[in-house]
Amino acid sequence: MSSRYENPALTADAVWIRGDRVLLIRRGRPPFRGRWAFPGGFVEQRETVEAAVMRELREETGLRARPIALVGVYSGPDRDPRKPTTTIAFRMRGPGGLPRGRDDAAEAAWVPIRAARGLAFDHGRILRDAVRQVRRERRQRASRATPSRRGRRPRPLRPRPARATRRARRRPGG
Repeated sequence: MSSRYENPALTADAVWIRGDRVLLIRRGRPPFRGRWAFPGGFVEQRETVEAAVMRELREETGLRARPIALVGVYSGPDRDPRKPTTTIAFRMRGPGGLPRGRDDAAEAAWVPIRAARGLAFDHGRILRDAVRQVRRERRQRASRATPSRRGRRPRPLRPRPARATRRARRRPGG
């Protein structure tokens, strides 16, 4: 039995959706050279995953943003051909701007979500999950914006015409 443990590598990916577009980088290095992917990379020693995703985003696109929500945790021995990895995917928000491919990204661009096909690694699955999450949040916001009867004060009662009581309906002398 080996005393050395082989653990999966930890990575962080930035999923930044603005309207009908998503921020992607074209990979400049193997694996998946030339394919679109989310900005992201390996978490360094003594670095949080939140700090790593912001650093990788800045290094690969020149843009700055903060994580606003967790899309999910994705793992598996075959998601990266180099070695087993686990990635933490975050939705991002920031001032935006024109991305520039830097570091190991050959290119960076705001790509229409409908055109984001054949992504590297399992990023297609991550994108589907993120889009589902964004749509659900939009529906929830829309339902809160439209008034509904639930949770509102009851309508004031309208005065009704007086009804004759049983006694008043009896005929006198009867």
